[in-house]
Amino acid sequence: MTSSAGTTAPAAAQPLLHQKGREVQRFGTVKQVLLGLPHDTRMYACQVLNQILADTQMLYALYKKHHWLMRGATFHQLHLLLDQHAEAQLALVDALAERVQSLGGVAVGDPRHAAEITSVPRPPDGTEEVPAMLSRLLEAHETILVEARAAARRLADLGDDGSSDLVVSEVVRGGEAQAWFLAEHLVDTPLTRLAPGPEAVA
Repeated sequence: MTSSAGTTAPAAAQPLLHQKGREVQRFGTVKQVLLGLPHDTRMYACQVLNQILADTQMLYALYKKHHWLMRGATFHQLHLLLDQHAEAQLALVDALAERVQSLGGVAVGDPRHAAEITSVPRPPDGTEEVPAMLSRLLEAHETILVEARAAARRLADLGDDGSSDLVVSEVVRGGEAQAWFLAEHLVDTPLTRLAPGPEAVA
């Protein structure tokens, strides 16, 4: 008969399971870091970046939802396009979160937390018509672009060029490009013949 000692791994090999710890830094606070930026500047940067981060997480989720639910004659191209846009948003989520952390803050990471603070409206749980899904994505982009432009200006005024550059180069420029691609899919263009009406204006 094998003893319990013979069937139990040595303590050095046993993972320490079910550990619960105290919260070592609260959300909404910043710790001291040596970046040459004042506390108040970093506090503002973390607050505004976390807002953009939460909204970007919701936009990513919207892109994935609509990627899965896409249908109709343009299913294939939109299925692929929305997934491509989603991957770009996911990369942006990581960049924004790491910027918050580098400034001494705490990035919003739990999707449930992001859902509590996002400005992006929640979609229905079911499936919408294709034009409505595309319009919803466009409106989410606009929400983020409006807040991102205002944030970039304020961050630059406060001397946080790193955060301002991230917002302008990644959030604004990337968002504008994705919005352009989406908007062009909402133009009511005949596929095989010219639409009746006045001649085109040069």
